[in-house]
Amino acid sequence: MPRTPRERDPELAHRLSRRGMLGVAAGATAAALLPATAAAATTAAPATTPAPGRGRPVLPPGRLGVQLYSLRDKVSTLGFAAVFRELALYGYDEVEYAGYTQGFAGPITLAQLRRLTRDHGLNGIGSHVNYHDDGNPNAYSFAQNLTKVLDDAEALGLKHIGTASGPWRYGATVDGWKRCAQDFNHYGAEARKRGMKFYQHNHAEEFSFATDRPDVRLYDVLLAETDPDLVHLEMDIYWAYAGAFRFGRRPDGVPAPFDPLDYVLRAPDRYPLFHVKDGQRDIAARDGYRMVDVGDGDIDYRRFLTAVGRTPGGRRDHHWQAEHDNPADSFAFARKSSAHLHALRERGGR
Repeated sequence: MPRTPRERDPELAHRLSRRGMLGVAAGATAAALLPATAAAATTAAPATTPAPGRGRPVLPPGRLGVQLYSLRDKVSTLGFAAVFRELALYGYDEVEYAGYTQGFAGPITLAQLRRLTRDHGLNGIGSHVNYHDDGNPNAYSFAQNLTKVLDDAEALGLKHIGTASGPWRYGATVDGWKRCAQDFNHYGAEARKRGMKFYQHNHAEEFSFATDRPDVRLYDVLLAETDPDLVHLEMDIYWAYAGAFRFGRRPDGVPAPFDPLDYVLRAPDRYPLFHVKDGQRDIAARDGYRMVDVGDGDIDYRRFLTAVGRTPGGRRDHHWQAEHDNPADSFAFARKSSAHLHALRERGGR
């Protein structure tokens, strides 16, 4: 009979249990306000077209942003000012940087970028920087040039600085991810000294299983081994649902379903940022979805934002960044995404 995770690694099991309990009360409260079938779902429920009504908007005021990677084509050809002007017209409040030039040919300093952002009524909420590049000691990454990365984020006035790199630096074993967690704890401690929060942005693969412990999900190791006061998460909701589709079974075939929303409800304080991207359900696709503009897919953002908004501080402490990796028309994507999210209302007359 196979041994349980607690028998095989008591310390890890204890940490998984402890981290899992953080925020349980808040999560239970929010889940109780949802229909039972929604709270227990393990895949994204089909989205519904927003209907006019008197329900409270699910999107908190002042908390809608966009990941500028989605508009990299426009930034590179038109420049930041033109893009920021459009985003302000579409009703955005924030931007998340993905590099500080985005291919823009003209010279621009961090001070100029900060001023341009604020002059258009936008707030720079965070930025993605590589975790590491072991082949280049001069790489612009947390591992190689932490001080420079934090200096730049501070110059931009950012409250969050993070990475979209997965914790794969030392492999896909439990111990490898424990080592990455210690790296992240260090970056988080240094960021906190400057009044910033360090965060990690997921893709689908973070929800896979350790190569040496096929009963342990790697994302759970990351949560268990990082200090919740130092390391925060930016859940990419699309990739999390793709992870639920791809890794809903362990390598030995044992079912291991999960709902990405449950991670947030268990520890809402760990998720200050979210990527809001949408997908049309397609079980023939590798990820179970095909990425589309926000509002054109099947991920139920009414349910997701409502649940997070009903956690303590949920309408104050979370920021929602619209994104599409490769939109057909990036301005149209940004306009449509904002309109859809602003139109969503909670069910009922609250």
